[in-house]
Amino acid sequence: MNASDVRQSFWTFFESKQHQIVPSAPMVIKNDPTLMFTNAGMNQFKAIFLGNSKPTALRVANSQKCLRVSGKHNDLEEVGRDTYHHTMFEMLGNWSFGDYFKKEAIDWAWEYLTEVLKIDKDRLYASVFEGDKDMELPKDMEAFNLWNKYLPEERIINGNRKDNFWEMGDAGPCGPCSEIHIDLRPNEERSRKPGGDLVNADHPEVIEIWNLVFIQYNRKANGDLESLPAKHVDTGMGFERLCRVLQHKQSNYDTDLFAPIINAIANITGINYGKSEDGDIAMRVIADHIRTIAFSITDGQLPSNNKAGYVIRRILRRAVRYGYTFLGQRQPFMHKLLPALINTMGDAYPELINQQELIGKVIMEEEVSFLRTLATGISMLEKIMVQTKKGNYKVVDGKVAFELYDTYGFPLDLTELILKENNLVVNRKEFEAEMEAQKNRARNATAIETEDWITLVHDDVEEFIGYDYLESDVTITKYRKITAKNKTLYQLVFNITPFYAESGGQVGDTGYIDNGTEKVEIIDTKKENNLIVHITKKLPTNIKGEFKAFVNRDKRQSTANNHTATHLLHQALRQVLGSHVEQKGSLVHPDHLRFDFAHFQKMSREEIEEVEQYVNKRIRANYSIEEMRDIPVAKAHDMGALMLFGEKYGDLVRAIKFGDSIELCGGTHVKHTGEIGFFKILSEASISSGIRRIEAVTGQKAEALIQGQHRLLIALSEMFKSSGNLEKNIAALIKDNSQLSKELDTMKQNYINIEKRNLMDSAVEINGTSVITAKVNSILADKLKDLAFQLKNEMGNFVAVLGAVNNRKPQLSVITSDELAGSGKINAVELIRHCAKEIQGGGGGQPFFATAGGKNADGLDAAIEKAKAFVTEKLS
Repeated sequence: MNASDVRQSFWTFFESKQHQIVPSAPMVIKNDPTLMFTNAGMNQFKAIFLGNSKPTALRVANSQKCLRVSGKHNDLEEVGRDTYHHTMFEMLGNWSFGDYFKKEAIDWAWEYLTEVLKIDKDRLYASVFEGDKDMELPKDMEAFNLWNKYLPEERIINGNRKDNFWEMGDAGPCGPCSEIHIDLRPNEERSRKPGGDLVNADHPEVIEIWNLVFIQYNRKANGDLESLPAKHVDTGMGFERLCRVLQHKQSNYDTDLFAPIINAIANITGINYGKSEDGDIAMRVIADHIRTIAFSITDGQLPSNNKAGYVIRRILRRAVRYGYTFLGQRQPFMHKLLPALINTMGDAYPELINQQELIGKVIMEEEVSFLRTLATGISMLEKIMVQTKKGNYKVVDGKVAFELYDTYGFPLDLTELILKENNLVVNRKEFEAEMEAQKNRARNATAIETEDWITLVHDDVEEFIGYDYLESDVTITKYRKITAKNKTLYQLVFNITPFYAESGGQVGDTGYIDNGTEKVEIIDTKKENNLIVHITKKLPTNIKGEFKAFVNRDKRQSTANNHTATHLLHQALRQVLGSHVEQKGSLVHPDHLRFDFAHFQKMSREEIEEVEQYVNKRIRANYSIEEMRDIPVAKAHDMGALMLFGEKYGDLVRAIKFGDSIELCGGTHVKHTGEIGFFKILSEASISSGIRRIEAVTGQKAEALIQGQHRLLIALSEMFKSSGNLEKNIAALIKDNSQLSKELDTMKQNYINIEKRNLMDSAVEINGTSVITAKVNSILADKLKDLAFQLKNEMGNFVAVLGAVNNRKPQLSVITSDELAGSGKINAVELIRHCAKEIQGGGGGQPFFATAGGKNADGLDAAIEKAKAFVTEKLS
């Protein structure tokens, strides 16, 4: 079976078991502060497991794009070195939300593997939770007995808490699990050594393929376990591993998911797969990483230096470095692999096809940038090696290696490889100490301690009423305390709320709640696993009472102005630049808006003006909002509503229409476009290859901007006594200033020639060396270096110490002949540091030329005298 057939067979099987097949969620996580990426199929259902949302169906199944590179699930270092770990992978899964439990999950898993896929039953093993005394939990005998119907006791393996007890995090839903493993070894090996001894032993041919998780407990913040009122099933099967099994391959990388990409790498590099171990590892790493990078970009995550963007940049650079080190790739090459990837996965994920050009441009720009970094790092490393060998050392300082890694992005393993070739090693202990110190700094900066929710009122759903109301009567249903950066805050959940929670680029509402005797400020509103949490600095005294909630109206209005303006801007950009324009990110703030979009060149001034005119025309048209809530996503699509890649849409969506602009959006908007007032673009710039950013203002902020610019024009007109010809007058001034600057430079050069002659005439000879010490006219302060080198060109063995004052800032220059510097008698750096103290300054340079600046102009004469005495002593 090819990969597409395998994926379809899974969906068909679970459809026959009354499961609803749902699409993959984006790989980049939103509205969950605990995760950056989807690392398991259950992530999109997390709010259901937590009890914050009701499921739309009790049984679902899908194939989910996942990414594991950090935290608890970190497969990065194994990727490429073994045959079955990946960064980006697909997880086939089926879920039950309070419906079926262990029996059906186990029965159906066995049926699908052995009857539908015809996998040899004798090769399968199952593991069950063996129990844990610390958790006071017994062995999962229910799962054991269910497996015992299909497998003999010796092929049911006891697993410890690490392997067979699944936990969402330090707190939250959890439960025992059963893993299904398969023994792929040849028959003769299987007969010699039982596969059960190799389960969970990292054997490349005895691997886990499916994990059945039985969520039946909730772990509280203090570690206690409590039974859940409804039990759930969450299963995940590695798609790539399953394809390997069914296609009878020795490695995941030999399947039709990876082989075409590896063949493309071989064609580009001229190196055949299977030629060398290092080359094979490099090809596997690159084949894996190109998938991760491409899918991340399609889901809206660009490489950057922050959070999720940094992870993607790190993965991309890791692939480039493997190509550089082991495949001899000194030029960008990874972007050339996209056609092979799209041929492999484009049918299942058409977004790869739709965004191929953007993905290619982003990857190529990152490759070019990192190859420059590698070249810089190698140059720096060569200098470090010279210094190390000069001191007869064999070990390079770990702090230096860490600086190369941390500041310049130069990988440690490449540093070690180059050092090994030069019979050197790095002090690993020092490097790892620096790395751990950095991690601790990062942990301390982001550490958040969260206590358990305290439930006051049981409420199934927290309704958002903020589209229609900005104030309402509310009850606090639950709350918890959080500590972040040594600050104590509280999160409140209401039964209903008019506060909009930060999402979709729009910032959260602020305001307050009031019970008549106490007023508590809401400083922010966020969404966490479908809960709308209201953040406060203190808890209300009477927390169980009734409150009136008030949203900050001015902030909400300004935010709505900017959100509607982003829709009009999006439409304008597609109209002016073309339909290829796609939103790639946004920020909707009460003070301004930011809009990121796909476009491959700088916008001209005329294009920017045309976009502004387009938006302002629609503002003046005063279009009324046409809001369509809870319409089927298919209907919205048929209406032509713009949908964003990387967004997870449900079956029912909200569409917002202003004139010809129609988009799916959950944010707040104006009732009529005329409320926006005026729209003005502040800037347009590139933030990444193929991605542009516009920043703009509306309403009062735009008005203030125009008024400020108008005041400036009036002031300039009065300054130039201009009446309608300001631009012409300023151009004339610039031209006159340029001419005068040229004339001044000529005068200064003439003055330098005169000053140079005077200085040469003032030279005093000490033991065959001409010595010049002088304070020159301030008019030459910016020409001190020029004057010093002109002296050097015309004098023999000499030393000159020159001082000048420019705008009350003292300056010193020391220059010597090469002969004098080479003799070691006078070192310009030593001399400048000796005398610069008199001007309260410091300096540096080279042995033959050094400079210094200071704060004390009154000390310049003393500095020159001190230099004179120093030179006299050295030469005498």
